[in-house]
Amino acid sequence: MNADWPTAIDFVLKMEGGYSQDPNDPGGETNFGISKRAYPSLDIKNLTVDVAKEIYLRDYWNICKCDELPSALAISVFDTAVNQGTGIAKRLLQIALNVTVDGIIGDKTIAAAFKANSRTVKLFLAHRLDQYAQLIATNSRLHGFAINWAYRVLSLSELVLPMATKSEIS
Repeated sequence: MNADWPTAIDFVLKMEGGYSQDPNDPGGETNFGISKRAYPSLDIKNLTVDVAKEIYLRDYWNICKCDELPSALAISVFDTAVNQGTGIAKRLLQIALNVTVDGIIGDKTIAAAFKANSRTVKLFLAHRLDQYAQLIATNSRLHGFAINWAYRVLSLSELVLPMATKSEIS
């Protein structure tokens, strides 16, 4: 696990908050952003932050190969995976990098990520906002989440864009 994991998980936990049972949330009952829908056998109400972190590391960070990406993209992809799914996160990364969109983060995607710049990170975040807009357009019940989703992406941009100007992404 690289040095970006603590920053990434802190951001996600801050954005996700604690226990919720919002009837409009497609995930249903959630705690720390972990949903009953995705993990039906878990006791969501009594989920601990340590178990949530284990799930996030195993099923989101590792699945998206965030350890192999530059910081700005690793954290962005991870947060997207948590909030919009690993498949969308991988595809949006590939769209922003202008590589073959196959949903597999392999050597070509990783190499392209290290050639990326802050414009690429901004494109990734813009595509993420577009995904939210499409989701809301097809399900008006989700409109109530629009401001929080936009706030989340703007907050993420404040965190990751300074990283994208460092030498790791030039």
